Amino acid sequence: MSLWSRLRGDAGGGGGRRGATSADIDHLSAWARARTGVEAFVEPRTMVTETTVVLVAKDGEWTRRRISGPAGARKLGRALRIPVYDAQIVGYPQRMRDYDARQRLLRDRDRRERG
Repeated sequence: MSLWSRLRGDAGGGGGRRGATSADIDHLSAWARARTGVEAFVEPRTMVTETTVVLVAKDGEWTRRRISGPAGARKLGRALRIPVYDAQIVGYPQRMRDYDARQRLLRDRDRRERG
């Protein structure tokens, strides 16, 4: 099988891409249920990765896992009763970037304090 075939996922080789597993869905479900104000942002499939979904909580904390396509993300959203957006269209919420910036500051402060 050629490299191109593997990348495309032809001939049952999987192409190095891994689809969503039950562990991915379990993680997303548990994560969303443990937080408030969660929204889902669907990221498109690429040559390397299958479709992913980013869940973002009210405070900006987030997690990302593979999902079985946009329909799988919508199904998860219905099950969790959370809104689902297309990340390519709406982008990501500012609170996600703010959360990352706060986490960077905390890590830098901890490193300085430890010496």
